[in-house]
Amino acid sequence: MSGAGTEMLSPAEAVARSGFSLDTLRYYEKIGLLDAVQRDRTGRRLFSEHDLAWLGMLRCLRDTGMPIAGMLRFTELARSGDLTVAERLAVLEEHDARVEEQIAHLRRQQGRIRAKIGHYRAVLSDPRPEPAPTAP
Repeated sequence: MSGAGTEMLSPAEAVARSGFSLDTLRYYEKIGLLDAVQRDRTGRRLFSEHDLAWLGMLRCLRDTGMPIAGMLRFTELARSGDLTVAERLAVLEEHDARVEEQIAHLRRQQGRIRAKIGHYRAVLSDPRPEPAPTAP
């Protein structure tokens, strides 16, 4: 999703701004998550602001657990134009529901951790010896 007429960034700048490694940027270009990136006269990749914005979306999807296949589907739909807005919305809503389930699961697990923290703080604040061992 390269753009013309904008400031172009070196691979090192794209790595720094996107948070992806250069190997990941190459891989994303190879599999089609990133449009063919512009090149300079020597063949070095040049990234546009548009590329960086798209990489930001891919970072969000990846960081929230969307599989590569889902990212590829979303990318394909995005490239297909406005006729796919409803499908893109559905992809993102399904992913959002999965993220919400993950967050709820993590909150439940965090509750267990916090209960155990409370237990250990109580043990440390009570000068009496700890009773016989129980479950961890």
